[in-house]
Amino acid sequence: MDEKKISQIPLSDRKVLIDKADTDMSVRRQCDLLQINRSSLSYEAGIVSTADQQIMLQIDKLHLKDPTLGSRRMSKTLQRNGFCVGRIKARSLMQKMGLRVIYRRPKTTIADPASYKYPYLLRGIDIQRPNQVWGIDITFVPMARGYMYMCAVIDLYSRFMVSWSISNTMDASWVCSVIQAGVALYGPPEIINSDQGSQFTSWQYISLLQGLGIKISMDGKGRAVDNVFIERFWRTLKHEKIYLFPPGNGTELFQIVDSFVHYYNHERLHQSLDYVTPVEMYLPAA
Repeated sequence: MDEKKISQIPLSDRKVLIDKADTDMSVRRQCDLLQINRSSLSYEAGIVSTADQQIMLQIDKLHLKDPTLGSRRMSKTLQRNGFCVGRIKARSLMQKMGLRVIYRRPKTTIADPASYKYPYLLRGIDIQRPNQVWGIDITFVPMARGYMYMCAVIDLYSRFMVSWSISNTMDASWVCSVIQAGVALYGPPEIINSDQGSQFTSWQYISLLQGLGIKISMDGKGRAVDNVFIERFWRTLKHEKIYLFPPGNGTELFQIVDSFVHYYNHERLHQSLDYVTPVEMYLPAA
């Protein structure tokens, strides 16, 4: 079966075909053939105490509302809201969550100063077509018990969510698998823009994009507008789904996100797109 036919099979049906007991073909190989992100097969949430979980949920909401809150102002704001949290505790939890503070100490994935850095290529660029520029980002996702992370790739012309995945870790191989899944379905973009987090400055990430012939663009540290479209998607997902219906486990989280991404791509009308859906802009024949 060719790749296009495989991609037309619903993800839920493809996942049923995975046989973890198969001794002749590894789960990784089965996932590759069925175009499934291996991290979507099982989700074990990050474990924190109930008290820390409540604090992290508040931090996530406050960060979405005001991404300029550093650990000092975050702790003071939490204290005003009834949480006994000092600056060191706030900073520790923000680092665990992978948050990036705008115009202060950037933390959405911690940059390694010894790793690769690339210039920001989107300044003054006129984005006129699909697959001209993709944006990639990672966000912390709170659950009823514990937390996970989500990585997503969005086409900046159409706002179409090209690829996404849920994981309990934020390693470079996971990020690369999200890009590979998008490229397998839609082909490579001309440019991918990211922040300067350690996943995006890693040798594994850089070599993947170079091998695919993709130009690498990286935000300036702490810039608020560089990945604005994917930041808006995070807010929409969390306020309309995650905060209202907290998933009980990773499988429920996957199902919620899968349903919401389909709605976002295929049904949600976007004012900035003159009230059409992202899929109509990305795949005009769809």
